This record gives sequence, structure tokens and C-alpha cells, in this order.
Amino acid sequence: MGDEERREEAAGREPAETPAEPVEPEAAAEPEGEAGEPAEAQAPAEERATAEEEAPAGGRAAAGDEGPAAEEPPAAAGDAGPRRAEPADAEPPAKAKDLPPGAELEPIAIEPERELSAEERARREAEAEERARREAEATAEAREEEPAPRREPRVRLDPAQRIQATGKRKSSVARVLLRGGSGAFTVNGRDLEEYFPRAYHVTLARQALAASGYEGSVDVRVRVHGGGVSGQAGAIRHGIARALTEMDPELRGELKRRGFLTRDARQKERRKAGLKKARKRPQFSKR
Repeated sequence: MGDEERREEAAGREPAETPAEPVEPEAAAEPEGEAGEPAEAQAPAEERATAEEEAPAGGRAAAGDEGPAAEEPPAAAGDAGPRRAEPADAEPPAKAKDLPPGAELEPIAIEPERELSAEERARREAEAEERARREAEATAEAREEEPAPRREPRVRLDPAQRIQATGKRKSSVARVLLRGGSGAFTVNGRDLEEYFPRAYHVTLARQALAASGYEGSVDVRVRVHGGGVSGQAGAIRHGIARALTEMDPELRGELKRRGFLTRDARQKERRKAGLKKARKRPQFSKR
């Protein structure tokens, strides 16, 4: 101590305080926050609080709307989303196997048929007439190319003379007997129209006579068996064509060209041993 301090102490007075040394700003310790964090870390929080206070009422309302949604508890892992309240009388959804086939398809909307104008209707009628005219011309040309059948018979068959022939088609066999007459036609003791009720089979049986022109100058008597109705009619035509070629050999080329002398040999194939039908095999089983 100095002399002045000693004197002052002896006089009973306190010594004068010495001035504190100035503290440099770089050496000053940084103030810490509540949790021990520096003040710089708390600065953004204070700025956010100030921004929320200065935000308009609409912003606070929007923030308030989001608040309750955020407070909702998270959905369970099995829930796909919020459940809607179903009415008590609602029917349970039908299973896919209970629905009829095609129930999930949308019905096809059929557009109403629009009314045609007079011009369009006339155009379609003209097209139909032109198409019919072309078809008629094509049919007439085909008829002109095909030689007309000979109507007048070249050979007059004596009633006492008989010509026999056998006709076949598939599994039907017809024995034909021709003699001179007025055009009678019997099959198994019955008239042709009675034996074959369908006009198609009657025409099929008479085709060879109509093509050769002997339809009204000979009597035909036939005995046929086997096969079906169509097969028997084809067999009769085949037998008559063969008998006509024996009576008039010049008819062979015309009847052959029309296919009346061709024997249709198609038959049902027989069943083989170990098979269900002619070629159908039992299902293969590995085990």
C-alpha cells in the first residue's frame, strides 16, 4: 500500500476504489441460452415468433386448421384410410363367384337408327338395283356358257327291252331298271315323291333324266338300301346315269362333265381296337 492509503486507514476511512480495467469485446464470453445453446441458435426461433405475431389473421386461421389434423393419432398399420360410415341397411358386397359372367361389363349403348334423307334413300335404292342387275347379267352369262340339255331323246327304248345298272354313293346301293314307257318312277315299290318327301331329293334323283331329255320317255324302277336319304338319292342318280350311257353312249361326255357318273366313295370310317371312335383316342394319363 502507499502512504496515502495507510493514512486514510488510520483515519478510519475506506480506501478509494481503483478503476476496473476495460474488457475487450473480442474476449467477452458469448451469452448462452436457456439450454446452454448460444444466442445465435435462439435467434431464428425469436424471428419465427415475431413473424407469427405479424402474420395476418388468414394465415393464423390456416395454421389453426392444420393444427387439429396434426394432433390426430396416426392410423393403424392395417387401416388403408379413413373409414366411412355405412348405413345399417346396406347390402354386403357380392363375391365375384356369385356374380353372373359378364356382370362387370358395361352395357353397350345402341344408338337409335337415324332417319335417312330422301337423297340418301334414293342413292341406296339405285345401288341395290345396280347390284341386282349385275348379278342377273352374271347369271345369264353362266347359263349361256353352259350347254342346254338335249330335250328330244335320240334312242327310243322298247317296252320289252330292259337296261340294268347299279349306282352307289357313300354306303347306299341302288339297282336301277330302265324300260320304255311314259316316265313312271318308283323306288322300293313306292312313288318317288312318296319315298323322298323333300323336293331337293326328288330333283337330285331325276337330274340325269332331265339333263339327257329321257325324263318322259322311260320308266324307272329302283331298289335301294343302305345309307341315309341323301345318300340314297345320290345313288339313284348315279345308277340312272350309268343306265343311260349303256342305252345311248353319246350321253357319256355330257353326264361325265356334270359329275353324274362320278362315284362318291365317302363312308364312315370303322372304329379301331383301343379307340373310342375311328380316330378318337382315350385321354392319356401319365400316372
